Amino acid sequence: MDGTTELLSISVFARRVGLAPSALRFYDDCRVLRPAWVDGATGYRFYSPAQEARATLLRGLRDAGLPLAEVAVVLDGPERDGREVLERHAERMRDKTQTAQAAIAAALRSLSSAGSITEARIGGVELASAVRQVVPTAASDAEHPVLGCVLIEIDDSEVRLVATDRYRLSMRVLRPATLDGEPCRLLVHAADLVEFGKWAARVHQVTIQVGPDGARVSSTSESRTLVTVEDQFPSYREMLAALAPPEYRVIVDRLALRDALNDHGDAPRVALSFAEDELTISLADRSHATTLPAVCHDDLPQQIGFDPAVLAAALEASVGPDALLEISAADRPVVVRSADQGSFTTLVMPVALSTSN
Repeated sequence: MDGTTELLSISVFARRVGLAPSALRFYDDCRVLRPAWVDGATGYRFYSPAQEARATLLRGLRDAGLPLAEVAVVLDGPERDGREVLERHAERMRDKTQTAQAAIAAALRSLSSAGSITEARIGGVELASAVRQVVPTAASDAEHPVLGCVLIEIDDSEVRLVATDRYRLSMRVLRPATLDGEPCRLLVHAADLVEFGKWAARVHQVTIQVGPDGARVSSTSESRTLVTVEDQFPSYREMLAALAPPEYRVIVDRLALRDALNDHGDAPRVALSFAEDELTISLADRSHATTLPAVCHDDLPQQIGFDPAVLAAALEASVGPDALLEISAADRPVVVRSADQGSFTTLVMPVALSTSN
């Protein structure tokens, strides 16, 4: 194909610049690192070697813990603004260095030899985090017991945990250190998975083994039976495919937005309003407003209403410093995605705004 012979596939480019393909897809969605060309028929992304410098700088800034909204300033804003952002961040990082060093030392002490490889081997803390994220979305509905389960799906070099109560849906995608065997799906009661998650959090790595005799999970020193349920989980892929394409995207500091929502926790609803470089959380009448730096793309709706407790819970369950809100309309489900530190997706339904309550 003319003009594409020197372009790199997303996998090749990812290896060159030290970023995961999932991170490159996320940065494309956020419009901080767009592909040089996208195949209109397949949707495959291709990158130019000339983009390696920008991608490497982006990776370095993210490795340094710089929020994505500030990364955009460094990459594309005036040099003076970029320097100010970096200097402020350096000061924040100096304050956190001692705590970070202690955490790293504890993590290094926890390392142990890898267990035997059976089907999917995942970091224990990472798996425990995924359990913590998706379990709250499982239902406690006696009429639909399957909704009280979490789906564990192993295929396509990924392990996915999915839960839904028909009104919300949460999904965490994990990339195992090793995956071997045929694709499979397991259903586990949410309550049982909570106990499993507590155990996984205390071990270095977990191996999930699925066979004709059932499912087992093991660490280097212990093996447990994973009790599964025979039932039909909702077709979550169809649910996600039915979502309208996002018309608008907003990137904001995840914990700052969570804290602002928690400050309005007693309110039945709050309004989110947007400008080019900021997001404002307020009551429906625009009082008690808190404004946060944000990256807002396109012409967003003036206001979108949320139950602050529901949106805050979705942000609390997420990972990484930034949250990406994908909005199709003010009355359609909003996709709340984590940034590039793992892939966690949850759907949150907006609520109608009313100043009369």
